[in-house]
Amino acid sequence: MGKTAVSDYLGSTHHLPVLDADIYAREAVAPSSPILEAIAERYGSGVLLPDGQLNRSRLGEIIFNSTPERLWLEQCIHPYVRDRLARTITTPPLNDARLHPTLVLVIPLLFEARMTDLVSETWVVMCSPECQLQRLMQREQLTEEQALMRINSQMAIAKKAARADVVIDNSTNLDNLFSQVDAALAKQPKPISSRRS
Repeated sequence: MGKTAVSDYLGSTHHLPVLDADIYAREAVAPSSPILEAIAERYGSGVLLPDGQLNRSRLGEIIFNSTPERLWLEQCIHPYVRDRLARTITTPPLNDARLHPTLVLVIPLLFEARMTDLVSETWVVMCSPECQLQRLMQREQLTEEQALMRINSQMAIAKKAARADVVIDNSTNLDNLFSQVDAALAKQPKPISSRRS
């Protein structure tokens, strides 16, 4: 959809601290971590690469073909990610509102993982379903069927947009995208403590 483009822009151009849930999710399944060991125990050594890293492609085949397995994995990873985000935003200097009145939390499954209590405002970046499908297929080298399974495993983007404080449309180009971000920031009446994009 464009969340990375928006968060990178907020960090590089607006100099806002960015905390990315995906980084913590990768950390959760680092080699020899308890979560990775639980994954290997459940699915076998085929979900591990020769160097001990998670074979994300193989795991994706499993969890995006089975809702119960996807939910099991999320129940392993989401609490870890929540804890890391919560601890980081309360650690100096990020917890000093004078230095950092606004934090950006990038949480792809914000609503699904019930992490809205970590933020004071939600931004949703969206594009047309056709654009989303094409971008996902290209980025992850997926077939149309594989991409649709991933898209359908999440809350519909229209539902996310309905719950958001700010909706950013990423259907055209980066200049338009960044103009919307600038405008959304300019409308802020006062600094807020956290924001997700």
